[in-house]
Order: sequence, then C-alpha cells, then structure tokens
Amino acid sequence: MLITRRRLGRLRLYRRRIFWALLILFFIDCYRILSSRPKTVRIPVSKPSAARAGGVGPGARAANAAKQPPEHASPRELNQTFYIASVHRNNEAILRSGWNDAMLALIDYLGPENVHFSSVESGSQEGTKDALIDLKNRLDLRGVSNHVSLGMTVWEQLDELDTRPDPDGEREPGWIWNQLEHRYALRRIPYLANVRNQAMEPLKWLQKQGRTFDKVLWVNDVMFDTSDILTLLNTNDGSYAAACSMDFKSPPLYYDTFALRDDRGDKAVSSHSPWFLSPTSRAAVRAGRPVRVASCWNGIVAFDASPFYADPPLRFRGIDDSLADLHLEGSECCLVHADSAALYGGGGGVWLNPNVRVGYTVDAWRAVHVAPGQPFPPGLVDAVRGAWDNRWGRWRAAVQFPLEKATVRQRLRAWADATPPGELERTEVGDFCLINEKQIMWQNGWKHL
Repeated sequence: MLITRRRLGRLRLYRRRIFWALLILFFIDCYRILSSRPKTVRIPVSKPSAARAGGVGPGARAANAAKQPPEHASPRELNQTFYIASVHRNNEAILRSGWNDAMLALIDYLGPENVHFSSVESGSQEGTKDALIDLKNRLDLRGVSNHVSLGMTVWEQLDELDTRPDPDGEREPGWIWNQLEHRYALRRIPYLANVRNQAMEPLKWLQKQGRTFDKVLWVNDVMFDTSDILTLLNTNDGSYAAACSMDFKSPPLYYDTFALRDDRGDKAVSSHSPWFLSPTSRAAVRAGRPVRVASCWNGIVAFDASPFYADPPLRFRGIDDSLADLHLEGSECCLVHADSAALYGGGGGVWLNPNVRVGYTVDAWRAVHVAPGQPFPPGLVDAVRGAWDNRWGRWRAAVQFPLEKATVRQRLRAWADATPPGELERTEVGDFCLINEKQIMWQNGWKHL
C-alpha cells in the first residue's frame, strides 16, 4: 500500500509538472502570436493639389504627369481611368447605409471625368431599384458617365426560372437536369456570369467612342471607403493582373470561400487569419504583405483592363454544362482569373491585399477596419483562436484536400474521355476552381443539388 501511495504521489507530481510546462508553453505561444500580428498599412486620402483641382486644362495635366510621381501617388495624379462595375439584388440596406455615399466619395476623389460607373440590378424584392436610381441622379449631377440597368421584378425573374426547356427537346445552354424534380433547372454560375458580362457591356461602346480605361474595379455590396480603394490600387506597387480585398460578414471569419485560392491553387484551410495552407501565402499574411494567389474576389477586385480589350476579350463564364453534369462547379469569379492567366498571360499575377478589409454590413466593416499601425486581427482572443484554427485546418487538409482533388481529377478525366468524336479533347484551365457541388437558381435565391 505504501509503495502504491508513493507511486500515486509521483504520478500526481509528474502530472502537475506536465500541466505547468504545457501552460507555460501555451502562454509563450500566445505571446508569439500576439506580438507577431501584422500592423495595418493603409494609403491615406490626400487633399487635392492645385494641379489636379477642378478646371485644370490638358496642358497642365500633361505637365503634372511628366513629373516624378510621389510615393503612393493617387490614381488621379497618375491620370488613371476607371471602369467601376457592380451587380445588385436586395441590397437596399447597404446601399442606403453607406455604399452610395462611399462610391460618390471615391468618384469625387478619382475625378468624375476619369470614371464610368456601370451597375446591373435584377429581381430585388425591396427598394434596391430606388436606391440605385438615387445614386444615378447624384452621378448625373456630378457629370459622371454611367449606365444603371434596372432589370426584372422578382415575379418576372421567377417566371424566367420556370420557363424550362422541354425535357424531351434539345438541351439549352445553362440548364442542368434536376433528377429529384425530373425537370431542368437553371444553373447559378452561368446565370451570374451573364449578369456580370451585362455590367461589362458599356466597355465596348465606350471604346468605339474612343474612351478606354486603365483599370476595371468590381465592387460588391460591401462597405468601404476611399482609403480602402487607394490601398487596393497600390497593391504590389500597382503591378498586378488583379488585386483583391478581404471580405467579412461575421468577423473575424472571412466570407468568400468559393473564389479564394492560395498560390498553389488550394482553398483556404480556415476562415480565420492567416487563412491559407501554403507556407508562402501564410507568411505574407503574417507580414501584412500582399499575398500571391491563384484566384480571389473577396468583395472588391481591381483588374488590369487590357484583357477586357483583347481579341477575344476576357469574359465571365461558368464551366461547361457537360462537366457540371458530373457534379462539379466553379465560381465565375475564380474562372475569370484562370482564363486571364491562360489566354493573356496574367501579367503581374493575382494578389490578395490583407490590409484592405471590407464588410457586408457597416458593423462588420467597422469591426475589421482598424486604424493604420494597429494589429490585425484586432482582438487578442481572435488572434490566438485563428492561429490555432489554422494549425488544425492544416492537419485536417493533409487528409481532406487530396481526397477532394482526387474526386475532381477523376471526374475531369471522365469528362475528357467522353469528348465527342471529331472534336478537340475537352480541357478546363480552371481546374483549381472546381468543387464537388451543383448549384441552381431556386425560387428567390439558389440551392445545392
């Protein structure tokens, strides 16, 4: 009995020592995590100089452009032009709570003469149409060229979804067979791609009028300010095929998991910062530097405009219907980057700027919109939890990702092997965008099959 008690006493002592050792290591780890959080870097909004104030003539602008540009020169100082695009559905709350005002403030800063604004709305059930009409009126007063397309009512959109192809007739593009309901359903991604291409249509007739743009700036229904956009435009010193923000709906979790892929083409392993599986991508996030990625969208994205003027021009698309039949899908916001790299070289690459953080509500934006020089994530608990969640995600991904990729590769091979006789072998350059899903438009929204 005496020996047993001694052994029990030693065991308890060992356990206490192990507990305290682990606790000390945990606190050391927490300190390292918190002390290494990147400091937020944002480009300040400078006051307009006399040379770029209203009423400056072409000669003065040319002389100003010939000067050596200052560090972080504004787009207006560099005489850059912008095609700003957006699509909307049921967005009245964010439009009226700050989006419209933020967009007007941005355009005022960039210079109304340097901007064309294009927006498409369809199927809203509330006051989105009225909110966009208000914005258009304010753009017109500023002399900003714009095209605001107010589309179908929600009832007209529902009628469109119910106008299905004949099950016994020839298949129409963009529709997929719904086995559960024994009828065709409209695919979500090609539908969204068509809406985005509609927002890009004015680019063509503006070019015929002799007006072209340096950048295409896509802005989702997110809250932002002018400093966010300037910081995004200065990503990688302005050298990129595309540069994206990070978007948040329920901070500290980021939102757009569908389009974001790291530099190796892998999706994020965690919704918490530093998000990625790739060591290179994680290191960039932890240093607060722009992150080289294969694809992103995440609320706001700035494109080099040249691929949209190429022949053929860069367009948004979904994957082929015959590939979607195999229960695969890919975001149009990911495929556009894959196509840009494959068709036009993707000069400058695609970059995610972790310093630009936008929100789908004003509260979400304020939660992540910390002041310059302040760390991110701002909360101590969120920072520690995010680091540990990323570690666990990397362990999980070591098993999960190879299995998911094997499924995608198997279906891609089956699709390629089924290439009709006489046609070139089927290929999909956006294979890293693909996931094991089917998505269809349904009632007033969408769903998985």
